[in-house]
Parts: sequence; structure tokens; C-alpha cells
Amino acid sequence: MYEILNRINGPEDVKKLNNEELKILAEDIRDALFNRLTKFGGHFGPNFGMVEAEIAMHYVFNSPVDKFVFDVSHQSYPHKIITGRRLGYTDENHFHEDSGYTNPEESEHDFFNVGHTSTSISLASGLAKARDLKGDKENIIAVIGDGSLSGGEALEGLDFVGSELNSNFIIIVNDNDQAIAENHGGIYKNLAELRATKGQASNNLFKAMGLDYIYEPNGNDIQSMIRVLQSVKDTNHPVVVHINTVKGKGYKLAEENRESWHWSVPFDKETGKPTISFESGETYTDLTSKYIMEKAKKDSKFVVITPAMPGTGGLNQELRAELGKQYVDVGIAEEHAIAMASGIAKNEGKPLVVTNATFMQRAYDQISQDVCINNNAITIVLNYSSFDGLTDVTHLGIFGHICFLKYTKSNCTITIK
Repeated sequence: MYEILNRINGPEDVKKLNNEELKILAEDIRDALFNRLTKFGGHFGPNFGMVEAEIAMHYVFNSPVDKFVFDVSHQSYPHKIITGRRLGYTDENHFHEDSGYTNPEESEHDFFNVGHTSTSISLASGLAKARDLKGDKENIIAVIGDGSLSGGEALEGLDFVGSELNSNFIIIVNDNDQAIAENHGGIYKNLAELRATKGQASNNLFKAMGLDYIYEPNGNDIQSMIRVLQSVKDTNHPVVVHINTVKGKGYKLAEENRESWHWSVPFDKETGKPTISFESGETYTDLTSKYIMEKAKKDSKFVVITPAMPGTGGLNQELRAELGKQYVDVGIAEEHAIAMASGIAKNEGKPLVVTNATFMQRAYDQISQDVCINNNAITIVLNYSSFDGLTDVTHLGIFGHICFLKYTKSNCTITIK
């Protein structure tokens, strides 16, 4: 087992492999991912889809001198395996030594502790600016998924890098046509056009922002990825490498059910069924979805808004379709979700915003300015809003309570549940 992986103690060992050995390494890494995820749980689809790309990244670049910044970093498990942390995936006695996200305390190959989305371009641009100030020459590489591009910070980063950073900067856009649920927003029409034309469409979001652009349709082929990354290594200007990958690659159930396999509890590999259960009988999520559906039927002014987190309210694909125009997914854009809800309330609508507590902290200014100061009545339902549940340092749910205490002291009519 792990024919090649047992020889990989760092990126320098990847560079010694021939093409056939690299392919075996990809199989070994997926086996290691299965070993951890079937027993421990974690982000499944994002990691399985990026195995070949991350092998190629470490084959071409010289980490940690060349610096990788992973957006959300929920796709960084292959990177971790390659950079000396394989025991966290191959040996269950070491599972707890490896966090679910990049972590500088674990390795010199990680530069940020990241768990929220749309941040990699901005963070990496800071590394690049500091490099330029020092007169250094290393490559700076930001990795971002297509789902994360709808976040405001990602667009702010693209806008800055394309016009203001005139030095080495590489953005790998991992396009698998999927956020957690389906993508929403105008930029995804452009990504679809770019995929359909193999990057040749005249309408190009990235070029419009002043960035050089390369399209690679074979993001799950190691040699194709090596060639495209070698072509941009040591570039003297910002460039986007737009790659097409398959989310959940290598596991048929995950490839066919991309939303439900974004993250998984421990499961049986043969059946895909969970091997543990935290719940019995009716859950709070069930109660929430029932309330939402009943409210929508009774009140045509009621509308659900989510920043790409429909599962928070138990809204599966069937329920989302049933809600129709009373359901809005704004993409990964919490700020827009809150401001839009305020606008709906101002015009006599009844908005309900649903997401995870950890993500709502990104919209405190909109809660304060756009909702409370304007005294518009909205309701926000947050899950994992406690000291328990999602307890990774990047996914704490306690800040929703701080927000509640702060804003309910005013005359604001916001409700956080």
C-alpha cells in the first residue's frame, strides 16, 4: 500500500518521480484521503478534485521558497500530504495532528491559517508586494475555486492585481462548475463560455481586469498541469491559469453528487453511507426547513436569501426548486445578502437570511449600517452558533452571539436565531 507515497517526505521527492510514478502517487494520495475521510470525515470533493494539480504544483515550483496560498484551504489536503504530513492521512494515530485547513504552526509550507473563502488573491498579493519591496524573486501562487470568485474580496483582489501589481503573480482558478451547491451569479456565465470555447471567448472577466490568461482543460492530468505551470513559472506579470477539474474526481458517488460530497462525515467506502450519526429523529434543520416552506406558502412576500449555504436551512435541491422566486442564492457574498435583505424589508418584503454563524461575521458592517441604522426588519437564522459544533479556529460559531448582544441594544429590529 502507498507504493510511492511512502517515499514522499517533502516536495523535493516529488521532483524525482517519472510520469508513471507521478500517476501512482496520485492514486496513493487518493487512497490516503479515503483512509482519513472514511474514518475522520472532512472536505471530500474539493480535495479529490485537486490531487493532480497539487502534485504538478509541487513538481514545478519550489515550496516554501515559492509560496502557495489556498483559498478556503479546504482543498489543501494533497498539498499537506506532499509537504511532510502524510501520516495525518495514512495513520489514524496521527489524524488529530493535522487540521482541516492550512496552518503555519504545522508546516513552513503553509503561510496562513485560512478557513473562510475568497481571501487567497488578497493574501497572496500582500506576499508579492512584500517580495517586491525586498527585491526577492520567488513565485507567488494563489489558488482559488470558481465558487469563491463570487465573494467580494476575491473580486477586489483581482481588480487590484490586474492593474496595480506589475510583477510575478500566478492565480490558479480551479473551475469545477460548483460551489457547495450550484453556482449563482453573472461571472459563472462567463466561466461557462470560457470552458466551452477552451478559453478563446472574447468576453473574458480576467482579461477585462488587466490580467494575462491561460486556459487548461485537463486539470486532472498531471503532465498537462506540469506543462502549463512551467509556462508561467517566473513570469514577470500577473497571470490567471484557468483549469477545469472534476469535483470529487476518483469516487463515482462524489462525482455524481457534488453538493452532498463537498464535506462528509465518516462513511463506508463501498456504499457511501455514513458510519456514524449525530442525530436521531427530527432535527432542528428539519424544523427550520418545514417552517420555511410553510411560511413561503402562506406569505407571498416572504423570501429566503442565502450566501451559497442553502443546507443551513435544510433546503435541498427539491425544496429550492419548490420555493422558486421566493429563494435567492447570492453566491458567496454575505455583505450583499444582508444589504439586499434590508432593501427587501424597506419595500415591504419579509426576508430571511440563512447561513453558518462563522460566515455571518463577515457582514457585521452591513448589519450595523444597512439594516440597524435604517431600522429595517430582517431575520437571520444561523446554524452552529455556539461554543460547540464547528470548533476549528477558523470556524468558531461564538461571534454571532457577540453580534446579537451588540445590535439588539439599539432600536434595531433585526432578529438572530
